[in-house]
Amino acid sequence: MGDFSIEAWYVVRTQPKRERSSSAYLRKELGLEVVAPQISYDKITRRGKVRWREAMFPGYVFAKFSREQMEKAVCYSPGVLCLVRFGESVPAVDESFLLGLRDVVGDDEELELEHQLIEGDEYEVATGPMKGQKGKVMEVLSGGDRVKLMFDMIGSERSIDLDILSLLLPTRPPID
Repeated sequence: MGDFSIEAWYVVRTQPKRERSSSAYLRKELGLEVVAPQISYDKITRRGKVRWREAMFPGYVFAKFSREQMEKAVCYSPGVLCLVRFGESVPAVDESFLLGLRDVVGDDEELELEHQLIEGDEYEVATGPMKGQKGKVMEVLSGGDRVKLMFDMIGSERSIDLDILSLLLPTRPPID
């Protein structure tokens, strides 16, 4: 069955949107090693451009502990629902997976995502005087913050440079 007294990594299920607070409690109050990676990206809202952060694994964090000594303390922590189980089995996560994940997200446990536009694709303008107009991406300008869009205007084509975040983009950039 496995030795419950040996420390191993487990998947801890949290309440929705409570990954950060649960991991902070597990670290600070229980002294556990925890991995709770976040992704961040820029997003347009009614307030303008904001930096958005969300859990890489919504509803889950990884914690290293001895089940025999700490399972109840972990499961009764604020924001924690349970350990991930498959029937009666509580599988341990291979430490090499967590080490690889830490290499990707770094010490701050955050992976920054960037929107990538593809030349030739069509996007709708979300803000400004061109709001609601659709144009084709002709070029992503240096730095990746601005884009040259081609619009059909009064029978002719015009190109306009816009901030990439003035376009309606997918809600979250893809993770490569």
